This record gives sequence, C-alpha cells and structure tokens, in this order.
Amino acid sequence: MTELAPSSNASSGLRRFFWLLAPLLVLAIAIAWIATADPLRSFNNGAPPVEAITFERTVLNDGGIRVQIRAGGSEDMTVAQVQVDDAYWNFSMAPAGPLARGSTAWIDIPYPWVLGEAHRVKLVTNTGTTFEHEIAVAVPTPVATQGQLIQQAIVGAIVGILPVAIGLMFYPAMRNMGTSGMGFVLALTVGLLAFLLVDMTFEALELAAESAPVFQGPAMVILAALATFLILMGISRRGGRPEGLALAFYIAFGIGLHNFGEGLAIGAAFAAGSAGLGTFLVLGFAIHNVTEGIGIAAPIVRQKPPLWAFVALTLVAGAPAVLGMWIGSLAYGTQWSALALGVGAGAILQVIVEVTAFFLRGSGRQGQSWLSPPVLSGFLTGLAFMYVTAAVIKV
Repeated sequence: MTELAPSSNASSGLRRFFWLLAPLLVLAIAIAWIATADPLRSFNNGAPPVEAITFERTVLNDGGIRVQIRAGGSEDMTVAQVQVDDAYWNFSMAPAGPLARGSTAWIDIPYPWVLGEAHRVKLVTNTGTTFEHEIAVAVPTPVATQGQLIQQAIVGAIVGILPVAIGLMFYPAMRNMGTSGMGFVLALTVGLLAFLLVDMTFEALELAAESAPVFQGPAMVILAALATFLILMGISRRGGRPEGLALAFYIAFGIGLHNFGEGLAIGAAFAAGSAGLGTFLVLGFAIHNVTEGIGIAAPIVRQKPPLWAFVALTLVAGAPAVLGMWIGSLAYGTQWSALALGVGAGAILQVIVEVTAFFLRGSGRQGQSWLSPPVLSGFLTGLAFMYVTAAVIKV
C-alpha cells in the first residue's frame, strides 16, 4: 500500500486553502470597489433617500415624554423637529446627530402630558418626512420598585403558576381513568397545544409586522420557531423517545414559553394603561390556563412521581409568566416579543409531535385511533375550551 509523501499532503492542503480564500478575497475586493466607486450614482434622479423610523418604546414620567426610535432608512437620517399634538416642542436626543440604519436613540420631550388623555408624537426629518406615534392612554410608566415588582409577581402567579397547579391537582383522578379516559386526556392535551401553536404563531407574526424592517420580523419568527423545533427534537431524541416524566417536562417547558409570551403581553398592557386589565381579565387568564396543568399531568398518570416533580413542573410552566410581566412592563420591545413567541411556537410544535407519538405508541396496544369517539371528542374539547376562554381575555 502506497502512502502519500508529507510534501504531497502539504501541497494538497495549500490548494484547498487557496480555493477557500480566493472567493472571499474577490468578494472583499468587489465590496470595496462598490463602496468607493459608487457605480450606481448615475441612476440617481434626485429623489430623496428612503427613510423609516420605528417607535420601539414610550416612557411617560414627570419630565415629559421619552420615546425610543430605531432608524431603518437607506442612508443616515436626522430628526430635525418634534411635534406633540400638532405643536412644535423642544427636544433632546441621545445619542445626538444623524441615525445610521438599524441604530437607536432616545428622544426626550418636556411635554406636560395629561393623565388618561391620548397624545400624538410626530417626528420630522431634515428631508421633511414625518413619522407619527400615538399614545392611546397616557399613564406613568412603571419603574422598577420593589412594591411594583411584587404586585406584578402576584398577578403573574395568578395567571401562570396557580392555574397550572390547579390543573396538576387532577392527577389523582386521572390515575383512575380507563383506556378511553386516557385517550380523551391525551387528545385534550394535543388540542390545547394545537390552539396555543396557532395563537402564538399569529400573535408573533402580528408583533413582527410592527417591528423595525431591519429585523425582517416574519422571517425571524419562522426561522426561530423552526430552529427551536429542530433543537428540541434533537435533544429529546438523544436518549430515545421521551415518555413519562421526561415528556411532562417537555410539555411544561413549551407551555412555560407560551406563558412567558402571555406575561409580556399583560406587562406591556399594564405599562400602556390598558383599561381592560381588571379582575375579570386576570380570572379569564387563570381559567384559560387550567387545562395546561391537565395536559402536563397526562404522560405521568401511569407513574408515581415524587412531590418535588410536581412543584418543578408547576414552576417550569407557570413561573415564566412572572418574568414576562416584569420584562413586558419595564423593557418591552415588539421585535424581542415576536422572537420569544416564535421560540415558544417551535417548542409547542415539538411537544405536539412528542405527545402525538406517545399516544400512537400506546393506541396500537389499546385499540384506539384518532377517529375514535373519546379521542376525537378530547381533541375538539381542548380546541373549543381554549378558543372560548381566549375570547374572554382578548382586549
């Protein structure tokens, strides 16, 4: 058997390196030439550059109005004037000067806003282009005080942790279910997860449409969901198909990401002064989430997990609602919320696949199919319950 000489191996390695480096070098030269020579300047007909501004955050305090903006124009852009309710006002901007594409800045306006009133902020660039932002209900923006965070944690626990814990309390009763009853519960789980998947996807795409164009919101959501699904599928299948307590934790994790998105929405609505956020709405969220605990318990009814497992499942599924409320009220951003919901949608899809596979593995032994009356009614019940209770909490 003939072995290659070391010099031959070195020569082959150099050739591979050259053919890897050569295209990158040509690309760098092309970029440098286009940037310096500007070969497209002959197509310039004198039209102003494309400008875009996205309002990402609004803060109302004793000093007036603060808005965070993100530029998305084809060239650097300058905010020349600011109007509030059709009146020009002095303003300061940090950082000062032109805004490059994708960069952010805070604009401070010493405007005496009125509690409960609506206000319109309009930015005028040096080219005369205007961008308007409406403050639907003027209320002070929450600050990170201990009392504020505790109050939000209580609300987050009511809409996230409490209903999941109540749902898990059905575990003893579920252990006494027969074959038909278990088929109903597993199909109920798939039904509620299917609703969460659809709901999260549409909500993520809606938020993505409101984010700055530079983030390519819809594509970001779909890619985040796909990447999350593939990563979780890869992790879950490393040791075989998940069952029992492992599958319950995957369900809890996916639901936890959904509750994180719910918390973001509630926190942002509180910060914006949404008048619809009252006791009725909080109770609606709690009732809406009770079935999540039932779905988490479904894979473990044939086991006897320790008490700590139920506590951990409750926290994994419910505690993210608290974290979401804090972030939503203090540092809300549409693009990051859309990204979080996209990740959650991918996780929910992975859970649907695993729960369905878990059901199909057992259905062959138990003589059930998706079209059997208990299974089909469970799936439809899960969809219907989530749809009806979601209608209560939509504001």
